[in-house]
Amino acid sequence: MGKVICVGLGPGDPELMSVKADRLIRSARHIAYFRKAGRAGQARQIVEGMIGADATEYPMEYPVTTEIHFADPEYNRLLAAFYEDWAQRLAELAQDETVVVLCEGDPFFYGSFMHLHSRLQGRAEVDVVPGITGMSGCWTATGIPITWGDDVLTVLMATLPEEELADRARDADALVVMKIGRNLPKLRRALAKAGRLGAAWIVERGTMEGQRVQRLSEAEEVAPYFSVVIVHGQGRRP
Repeated sequence: MGKVICVGLGPGDPELMSVKADRLIRSARHIAYFRKAGRAGQARQIVEGMIGADATEYPMEYPVTTEIHFADPEYNRLLAAFYEDWAQRLAELAQDETVVVLCEGDPFFYGSFMHLHSRLQGRAEVDVVPGITGMSGCWTATGIPITWGDDVLTVLMATLPEEELADRARDADALVVMKIGRNLPKLRRALAKAGRLGAAWIVERGTMEGQRVQRLSEAEEVAPYFSVVIVHGQGRRP
């Protein structure tokens, strides 16, 4: 009997990967990872040089990313079929072999593997190796603690409506915003409405080559996919 093991790769710097994840990747005979069609895939780039020469790779290419809005029923239909197809493939492989699935950050924190995990239940044995989250790497890159004392940390998706972003940001102690990309102008307006723009930082490609940390108010209007906006808490301290 084999199994499916999803390993969290951490925020991007290979040296921030766990010892367990490193060992599993280097010894794996079967490696699967998500990627956009025509791209190498961020997860695959993180483990470059770690995969054995005799390992078989399985690029899982998304049928759609931003071409269709996520509220469109066709978006859900295409992705559901994609996840079901790969869950079946991995389950069949895991009958006799162990396959390692790569996932940036932590697999159970907004990771694509969650959609496979739910579909693999009852089909295959599944293990998950946690990893340092991308947001942890990003707030550490600012050189400022994200929370103090009784601060409550709020994590938002920039895909939310502008007014909801503003309302939630206004009430947050410490704030992390993910899924930036084309939503950056909307997020900037929302933070301005909430009175938090001046305290916001944007971290691009945190912990990776080309990392960039700057005030959001001074940043460009376009941000790469791997970007996180940070507003630090100012809570109780001795």
